[in-house]
Amino acid sequence: MSYVALYRKYRPLTFDDVRGQEHIVTTLRNQIRTGRIGHAYLFVGTRGTGKTTIAKIFARAVNCENPQNGSPCGECAVCRAIASGAALNVVELDAASNNGVDEVRQIIEEIDYSPTIGRYRVYIVDEVHMFTAAAFNALLKTLEEPPAHVIFLLATTEMQKIPVTILSRCQRYDFHRISLDEITDRLRQVSLAEGIDATDDALSFVARAADGALRDGLSLLDQCAAFYYGQQLTRNMVLDVLGAVETEVYGRLFCALQDGNVTDALDRIAEAVADGRDLMQYVNDFIWYLRNLMLIKAAGDGSHLTDVSTENLAEMEKVAAGTDLDTLLRDIRIFSELSAQIRYSAQKRVLIEMAVIRLLHPRTEKENQDLAARVSILEQQSEKTGRQLQAVVKKLESGGYVTAAAPGGQAAAGDAGGEAQAARLRELAKALPEEIRELIRNKNRIFAGLKQPLRDFMERSELYVDENGSLAIVSGLDIATLVSPNDHEHERVLKQAIEEAIGKSVDLRFLCAGDGGADAERMVPAEDILQAGIQFPVEIEEEEEEQ
Repeated sequence: MSYVALYRKYRPLTFDDVRGQEHIVTTLRNQIRTGRIGHAYLFVGTRGTGKTTIAKIFARAVNCENPQNGSPCGECAVCRAIASGAALNVVELDAASNNGVDEVRQIIEEIDYSPTIGRYRVYIVDEVHMFTAAAFNALLKTLEEPPAHVIFLLATTEMQKIPVTILSRCQRYDFHRISLDEITDRLRQVSLAEGIDATDDALSFVARAADGALRDGLSLLDQCAAFYYGQQLTRNMVLDVLGAVETEVYGRLFCALQDGNVTDALDRIAEAVADGRDLMQYVNDFIWYLRNLMLIKAAGDGSHLTDVSTENLAEMEKVAAGTDLDTLLRDIRIFSELSAQIRYSAQKRVLIEMAVIRLLHPRTEKENQDLAARVSILEQQSEKTGRQLQAVVKKLESGGYVTAAAPGGQAAAGDAGGEAQAARLRELAKALPEEIRELIRNKNRIFAGLKQPLRDFMERSELYVDENGSLAIVSGLDIATLVSPNDHEHERVLKQAIEEAIGKSVDLRFLCAGDGGADAERMVPAEDILQAGIQFPVEIEEEEEEQ
């Protein structure tokens, strides 16, 4: 006879054998004993927690000829037929590979027929969240009012993907992660039954690696026993086969970052590469680990916010106690930026190592560069504002601009050139399309939402407009010099940001300072319109009427 994997060989056959889901087992048993059996059940939980196993036990129990305290007897003809797969009234469907509307229609066609043996026709649908929208819609009416002899048992690991119309028609049962002690006890029983000589700390480590999934624990024990066949299984042997569990892997990396140990942190990266890990997934998983630490640190009790086992949560709470929220936020920000950068990079390892060094050497960290750049920008803007203010004061003194403060909206006495310039600004502001006015009013907010290095570029640039609504970004830098997978990528991002803000596609050009040519002569800095004191659109119209 061919070898049977441990998780299949020792799958529970009765409710008495189920571990860690007493709240569900008790409810289902009571329903079977009292005959208060529902027509649709939804089992929700992470992998390996017993959803399909309990569904199969339930399917046998409701059809059993001699149920024992709500559990199937396992000896009657019906129990034996269902266990062997010979009974046609218990149908298992894997929605991951049979998720179309045709499969659901086949079920609908079958349910009118009475079961060949037993009392109920039971449909067990695993990973039901994989059904298409059409399949869910086809199932709705049948799920709400099935024949009296039909029961639906739906299992899923991703409840959020189930339509609310399906949820409202089912009794929902949430499966808990199985505790470390319960998994360890079960592994010990299986080891004794299989003649596997394993130390207690080895079994505890296997149970910890299972992270709340008993099926995973049995599979890992199977793997370790095969590797060290005929030998006593120790913790070190298990570590050699399995490596550290996920939380321990990321915990080591985070502790190295916390301690400022460059060598240790880079060794953790090298270890991930040597293990053949997908570095993109490695970074994303580490971000999720940092996220859990952040929630634990911020909320205190993070048990209901983090999707980890109780034992791993306890370890993470110890790690979180040794750090602060600002550090976690900074680490998440840097690794989130890294995640976006390495997606299309051929040198993922180099980028990860750069991010680690940035974290351990704050003087090279980008945020500090941003701070220095912002100080420089503020200084430049201060000088520019001072010059502009002086120019405005001179024009105010000479009557060059019309201001809202001027009585009756009249210009102060001054030279004709100043009045001509003010008139030009008024006419330009009046002629501008409303979406361009909206852009001028909110340009600082729009550009502040851009990512680096484009945000720095825009902060060092000026916005110019003309009466036709054409826009130009004038800077001392060429936008093509920015690091980008595509020389036009930043142009596209900026145009998209402006279009989303004002609701219209715009003609946008990039000019280097001093290279505007004839175009620059007919374009006016948006700042000049604002600093002239012109408030559009209402004040412009009122001023024209008063004049």
